[in-house]
Amino acid sequence: MLNLQFHNQSQSIRTLSPLPKPFLHGNGPAFRPAQLRPSFKKAPKIGVGFSPSSNSIKAIFNLTAEKSTKVKAVITVKPIVSDPLAVEKLIGTLVLELVSAELDPETGKEKPTIKSRAHRSLLTDDDGNLKYKTEFDVPSNFGEVGAILVEADQLTETYLKDIVLDGLRNGPVNIACDSWIQPKIVDKQKRIFFTNKSYLPSQTPNGLTRLRGEELNNLQGDGQGERKIHERIYDYDVYNDLGMPDSILKSDLGRPVLGGKEHPYPRRCRTGHPKSSKDPASESWSLSVYVPRDEAFSLLKTAQFSATGVYSALHAVIPFVESILRIGKDKGFPSLEAIDKLFNEGVELPPEIEKLPSWLKILPNFFKSIANTGKDILRFETPETLKRDKLFWLRDEEFGRETLAGLNPYGISAVADWPLKSTLDAETYGPTESAITKELIEKEIGGSMTVEEAIKQKKLFIIDYHDALLPYVEKVRQIKDTTLYGSRTVFFLNPDGTLRPLAIELTRPPMDGKPQWKQVFTPSTGNSTESWLWRLAKAHVLAHDSGYHQLISHWLRTHCCVEPCVIATNRRLSAMHPINRLLKPHFRYTMEINALARKVLINADGIFETNFFPGKYCMEFSSVIYDKHWRFDNEGLPKDLIRRGIAVEDPKAPHGLKLNIEDYPYANDGLDLWDALKQWVANYVNHYYPDPSLVESDEELQAWWTEIRTVGHADKKDEPWWPVLKTPQDLIEIITTIAWVASGHHAAVNFGQYLYGGYFPNRPTVARTNMPNEDQTKEEWKSFLEKPEAALLRCFPAQFQALTVMLVIDLLSTHSPDEEYLGKEMEPAWGDDPVIKAAFEEFNLKMQELERIIDDRNSNENLKNRTGAAIVPYELLKPFSEAGATGKGVPYSISI
Repeated sequence: MLNLQFHNQSQSIRTLSPLPKPFLHGNGPAFRPAQLRPSFKKAPKIGVGFSPSSNSIKAIFNLTAEKSTKVKAVITVKPIVSDPLAVEKLIGTLVLELVSAELDPETGKEKPTIKSRAHRSLLTDDDGNLKYKTEFDVPSNFGEVGAILVEADQLTETYLKDIVLDGLRNGPVNIACDSWIQPKIVDKQKRIFFTNKSYLPSQTPNGLTRLRGEELNNLQGDGQGERKIHERIYDYDVYNDLGMPDSILKSDLGRPVLGGKEHPYPRRCRTGHPKSSKDPASESWSLSVYVPRDEAFSLLKTAQFSATGVYSALHAVIPFVESILRIGKDKGFPSLEAIDKLFNEGVELPPEIEKLPSWLKILPNFFKSIANTGKDILRFETPETLKRDKLFWLRDEEFGRETLAGLNPYGISAVADWPLKSTLDAETYGPTESAITKELIEKEIGGSMTVEEAIKQKKLFIIDYHDALLPYVEKVRQIKDTTLYGSRTVFFLNPDGTLRPLAIELTRPPMDGKPQWKQVFTPSTGNSTESWLWRLAKAHVLAHDSGYHQLISHWLRTHCCVEPCVIATNRRLSAMHPINRLLKPHFRYTMEINALARKVLINADGIFETNFFPGKYCMEFSSVIYDKHWRFDNEGLPKDLIRRGIAVEDPKAPHGLKLNIEDYPYANDGLDLWDALKQWVANYVNHYYPDPSLVESDEELQAWWTEIRTVGHADKKDEPWWPVLKTPQDLIEIITTIAWVASGHHAAVNFGQYLYGGYFPNRPTVARTNMPNEDQTKEEWKSFLEKPEAALLRCFPAQFQALTVMLVIDLLSTHSPDEEYLGKEMEPAWGDDPVIKAAFEEFNLKMQELERIIDDRNSNENLKNRTGAAIVPYELLKPFSEAGATGKGVPYSISI
């Protein structure tokens, strides 16, 4: 819980100790330390305010003539432990000015500020924090303190953790800052930190009205020039920095600009990098990536999970894998046993790697030392799925289960119409009707019901990537060692609540002078050839689902679509606005992790393009899906389930929904989480908007929602489905949707990546060979019949691709030591208001209860998608977790 009382230093203190060697980051001034992410438990954020110019408040003097009160101030500063000279650079002082929340009643003008200079103590607390101290003489008529101006009169930037004022008539005030302060030589503007009281614009204390408006103007910038790494400017741009058109190493690294009529897309944070000489629509490549300074990863005592550490790891994975394999990038695994050796024997590192690179500290479980030889090996941690069942990836029961309790629970939909038909142009892509016939389905379900009865009873479900993928088949097949089909996979809902795969259809459009090719594959009941063809078809579908999961369910629908909300919140909602303070935890680190992704994950020739379908068309493909399918009003969990035909509205049912698949672990846990989150948001919103008219009259709030719709998602600004914002209920639904996407949705698709994909045959990321019965030759067919396992291995990702993905998804599945989990810790501004504090405590109790509910579900033998021999329990939506790749835990934000 929050401690809002001022205390003299009660912790043991120690002298300063030497600090470790720094990481370098970006191209900022030489004195600027790396921006690192903390291992310390970070004080929850208060919003950051306007940076007024040094002469914004002209009358500055001490009112000692009147009766005054001595007020002590203690400022906590986090040392930049990556810089051995960090403490020495903090030579100088911090200048503080108290700002009254009231205007002078006689003049009607702002009261003079009260100024004092804070000096650094030579001692630190147990967490290594530095303390600055000063005193103020506060006159009796000064009124309530509304804000503090801060100026750094020293050589380096300072990470200001909090300020505690003690001695005020109304009791101590604790202002959580969690923000970087630049030295005067870098930024002459003073920083302002508002107290923890939240105000709607119409309720702003008159002494703070001007500062509130100027703060927002300062954060918006003017849209000109290249952003400097120390700035806090929030502005929009299109995705014109994914390609490298000026590259001299490869000639095909130009990529289309995403955002605009040709390729609709959400907007990102503007950096202002110079334009490319070969493609003026694109930015030139740069190693540094601007994000507003307070959006960057914070301090850390080691290399783990720093911005530099994460970037170094992702950037170095590919050359590292090349160095240890020392084989061609297209060489596959010779046998399934060779894959198993990655987990039980490992890969011996070559002698030229004398010392493991520092970024490997992020992945300590992978590297073991061979005691008798002194050599290092790369040995992958065995995923829990593989530990429990070495053949789990082959079982159709697991294939069906993971559509409901796996890594991409967003792919499955109810079959609504029959026959299945494509909406694509028949002249271009061939006949539109599916080859999955009524007779085939009724045969597979044993004649227990007709197709029409199965659809009516909500027994038939489908993962349908046919129309999304078919337009890319011909282009993708031109990429070496890569192939693609349009695909459909149909499932039947068994009486015990499990899904049974019935049929897979793979389609190739007319190309190379050949007509459309389509084939349906079914699980065999004894025919060996059909069994192996089914396994190969399943490998193709899993590759499709892996790519769709990573590019759409994960990147597009969470990372990419949330960034405009982060930008608009900072540009349009004051730091003292209650909705700003409600949303802040949900945006922690999102902009920086997205910026890093643009450099090493989603960029031209990056990790996604080289290891996932559809290769260099990855981001273009995500633009197509955004254009055709993304709707904000369907991004909340209940609406998403209804849209996919998984649920129907039922006022008498729990959550107001009746699930057509009752044992759907993602939906069961997710709806509990959604309801608790929505209730917390409702309590918060209703407290600050007791009169419904306050929503429509809140000019900051209306500007915020307008900007998200018309600028952040400018290519969809005219869509009729955007929710209106007129009432508290409208606001509750909008905020809950944003918070859900950043927390529950992202957790469900991110933190199980190594659990389900660490053993890559379970989720291959690319298919490299065509089906053996497509345009088969006698030789190819004979080879398949003689060695079908070899055909499957050739279809799987190459060794280089598999090892790269395994390393990357372990990193992306890992919780950092400073992770902030949904409903666990309270923001200072929430704790200062008794009503909000009580509402959060209720939310916290619901999160604790959800932990117990999920444990109970995972021990309920009637829930076959959660329990059974060798079944891994579904824990991705358990709210809390320890650090590491745990397969559970729901952080507030998209922080990795």
